[in-house]
Amino acid sequence: LWNFRETLPECQKLEGASIKHDISVPIASIPDFIEKAAGVVEGVCPGARVVCFGHMGDGNLHYNISRPVDWQDEPFLELYHPMNKAVHDVVRSFHGSISAEHGIGQLKRDELIATAPPMAIDLMRRVKAAFDPAGIMNPGKVI
Repeated sequence: LWNFRETLPECQKLEGASIKHDISVPIASIPDFIEKAAGVVEGVCPGARVVCFGHMGDGNLHYNISRPVDWQDEPFLELYHPMNKAVHDVVRSFHGSISAEHGIGQLKRDELIATAPPMAIDLMRRVKAAFDPAGIMNPGKVI
């Protein structure tokens, strides 16, 4: 079983392009989230294939979307922003986070700043400032 879980990302690469999400929702909401998110994914890209796995015991899901079988990578990846918005809107509707195990990274930084509570962003900036008062380590990063 563990080997199956560990090889999922490599298998997904063999299937072509994918749009990946590292999200979390309350554990009790996982089944409803999966059902609702699958519907919005289908609305953005009919035939897209959801690959959902991860650490369900703590609400952390790798919610990845593989391109439809009959699509090429490039047209699918053009849906990156609308797909992220659709999935992240569902995450937020369940009071979840668009970032769980792997942090925000540069691709989601602006979305975090735009959607997280201002107090949370302020706290992140204060933590960064405590360790890097001159702002020379990882400039432009939230933390």
